[in-house]
Amino acid sequence: MNTPAFSDSTHESVNLPDKPALEGLRDKWDAAWSEQNVYAFDVDTDREQVYSIDTPPPTASGALHVGHVFSYTQTDIIARYQRMNGKNVFYPLGWDDNGLPTERRVQNFYGVTCDPSQHYDPDFQPPEKAPKNSRDFVKISRQNFIELCEKLSAEDEKVFEDLFRSTGLSVDWKYTYRTIDDDSRAVSQRAFLTDLKNGHAYSQDAPTMWDVTFGTAVAQAELEDREREGAYHKVKFFPEGADGLADTSAEPIIILTSRPELIPAVVALVAHPDDERYASLFGTNVVSPLFGVSVEVRAHELAKSDKGTGIAMVCTFGDLTDVTWWRELDLPTRAVINRGGRLNLEVPEWIAESPKPDAKANYEALAGKTTFTARKDIAQMLVDSGDLIGEIEPITHPVPFYEKGDKPLEVVTSRQWYIRNGGRSAELRDALIARGREIEWHPAYMRSRYENWVENLHGDWLVSRQRFFGVPIPLWYRLDADGQPDYENPIVPESLPCDPIAEAPAGFTEDQRDVPGGFTADPDVLDTWATSSLTPQLLGGWSRDEEFFDKVFPFDLRPQGHDIIRTWLFSTVVRANSLNNAAPWKHAGLSGWILDPDRKKMSKSKGNVVVPSDILGEAKPGFGPDAVRYWAASAKLGADTAYDVTQMQIGRRLAMKLLNASKFALAQGVHAGLIGQLGAVTHDLDRALLAKLADVVEQAGTHMAAYDYAHALRVTESFFWEFTDDYVELVKDRSYGGSGTDDQVSAHVTLATALDVLLRLFAPFTPFVTEEVWSWWRTGSVHRAQWPADEALSHPGSSVDPELLASVAAALTEIRRTKTEAKVSQKTEVASVTIQAPASVVSAIKAAEGDLTAAGRIKSLVTEEAGEEITIADISFVEQD
Repeated sequence: MNTPAFSDSTHESVNLPDKPALEGLRDKWDAAWSEQNVYAFDVDTDREQVYSIDTPPPTASGALHVGHVFSYTQTDIIARYQRMNGKNVFYPLGWDDNGLPTERRVQNFYGVTCDPSQHYDPDFQPPEKAPKNSRDFVKISRQNFIELCEKLSAEDEKVFEDLFRSTGLSVDWKYTYRTIDDDSRAVSQRAFLTDLKNGHAYSQDAPTMWDVTFGTAVAQAELEDREREGAYHKVKFFPEGADGLADTSAEPIIILTSRPELIPAVVALVAHPDDERYASLFGTNVVSPLFGVSVEVRAHELAKSDKGTGIAMVCTFGDLTDVTWWRELDLPTRAVINRGGRLNLEVPEWIAESPKPDAKANYEALAGKTTFTARKDIAQMLVDSGDLIGEIEPITHPVPFYEKGDKPLEVVTSRQWYIRNGGRSAELRDALIARGREIEWHPAYMRSRYENWVENLHGDWLVSRQRFFGVPIPLWYRLDADGQPDYENPIVPESLPCDPIAEAPAGFTEDQRDVPGGFTADPDVLDTWATSSLTPQLLGGWSRDEEFFDKVFPFDLRPQGHDIIRTWLFSTVVRANSLNNAAPWKHAGLSGWILDPDRKKMSKSKGNVVVPSDILGEAKPGFGPDAVRYWAASAKLGADTAYDVTQMQIGRRLAMKLLNASKFALAQGVHAGLIGQLGAVTHDLDRALLAKLADVVEQAGTHMAAYDYAHALRVTESFFWEFTDDYVELVKDRSYGGSGTDDQVSAHVTLATALDVLLRLFAPFTPFVTEEVWSWWRTGSVHRAQWPADEALSHPGSSVDPELLASVAAALTEIRRTKTEAKVSQKTEVASVTIQAPASVVSAIKAAEGDLTAAGRIKSLVTEEAGEEITIADISFVEQD
């Protein structure tokens, strides 16, 4: 129990600490909120009462950074406001712990690598210290690897939960989930099978972007261009002669390429149909240098006449444009790059059959080499053969990478699973754009990013991954007498979740696995986004508890970063459209990036992040959670914001001022019974403050309802400093009883009413300090109190000017400035002072003359209407003994 202070004047219902402090509030109130279920969702409800939040599950692969605190705080402010506004808030939080980031963290943390050929070791223990070189990592079985992934991600998630609790997130932790747990795997697999049954999912052999480091296909949404050094090579393609060899007597076609190592895979040369330089060559054949393979010159509108020599080499495959040309021109497939990013060891059939005598030997000189090495070697071979013109030209150009990868992507052909997303269907594309328009976007302009992405898709969503720690694709395939899979008629499981690699399908036994006439498992897992895209279904109980699902779906809010509109947001719309025939949410709130001092995005990959535990510390040099939340709340949705400790310092000062100003007010005898007793508010200065507070309440409520919490904070904070720095200073004497009981009660009612409203206005932003002050004089939690809205704050019949306080405060400021210039103490009494001011200010001063003279220690005050500014025309001080 806190020891009461000022016991002679503090009301018996008020319990004040001796010395208010921010230290200790975080743990104290986090424990109390958990014990009292302050943020618990009430399942006995209906959809109209519920405000549901589709909270992003952070990737559980390492450490959170300050950007997470920033964006999740913004969501929490909205959740707290909605709860105080009478909504039954469904605010869960899960962890995205399957996929490549977790695998990479496990590999590096334990010093292991997954080798499916290894047998499971139930007693396996990882090395005490991970080797520095990945070549020395211990090879372990798939099951051992998965177990390590589960162990480390669970440990990371506990750290994440502790940090989010330290931030003050008002999450209902009963609804925590993992994207790799049994429920999530079952829901993800059930959704996949539903999409498969309804024709929204399909598999095919097709060119796909391939990350050679991770050994997996990646989707269009996961690509990013990075500037890399390269080189242009001018290469000759001679016309094909009657003997099938190059006719070196004819004029060659010159192509410009940065990837000469793909010449063995060339299938055509392409120029624009309107390019007169090549019009006569369309339909003719040329021969590839070094390998003597015949290729046709074709026309296509994607060819750019002003790029290079105006004619391009089409290979299978160098990039996604090659894929487009290959598909639309119905070109043959001559792939030479394998999944390891190397040229195939075996000489391709089309080169082995070439009439050029040294074609086979030329390929053998490149076989098995990485694309990087082969690029250098073939350049020298072209020089030696005379097929390279001029010098190799160094360039810097954008190269596609997997967003989490270290090496450039290759395009390889493989069987993959896809979910239809409008990339190949104008009808579906239009439907998904229409879904986006059912959602209210905050800020509104973010919708254009969504639509631009959908409109520029060039293929369906690739969802299969060739990895280990993920949701298995729940299918098997019958094998014919030759051991070939029947992909057209997959076997589906009878129960979920299912791991086809570890389980046999119904009607088969394990000894029939991978033998002719038996079965084989689909070896792949679903992309992590394929599960994360189902967060509304995971959280809402889709396919498990439809009654609960109807209470929360469509969700009210999807909060997320603007940089993953193309991945998480869009993929969630795709799944809700196919599974539920609806938009997944009513609102989308997009937070911005946190920028470092160089205005670059903070991210773990860039190594420029700030660890949030440092700034969340309540003792200096930390700022405390309320101060960090203040900084996060100062940024609007969608705004990229600089990491700024100055804002956190201001937030800490605000939190301390809330403690100290509240203690001052409550120490005067102010108590909860005085709140709203407006009939006792008789002083114009008090009425002016409450009139202004009424306007603040209206503005803050309007802004919060529009998801503009930053504006609501600015309005509230501006009033708060006016309240503490101006009003409290002016009414101190009256609050102490210096001018009689009626005036004292008027001040006390005003202080009680204003403090009550201010605590509720600040509660979503600074939950710890507001709960602490609330506990001094109120029952229950401020976070379950009603958001200020409908209560009357103006005295009936009062027409006082709300700006009266500002006018009187400005006069007090001038008096104090004059004392400072006269080099006397602020406690020095003023014998007499003459203030000249506009009529409105003079009127205000007269209305609050008693408060002004008490605060300024003035014996005689004269006011004169003159000028447009407040001026101290004359002043004299009481002589000091």
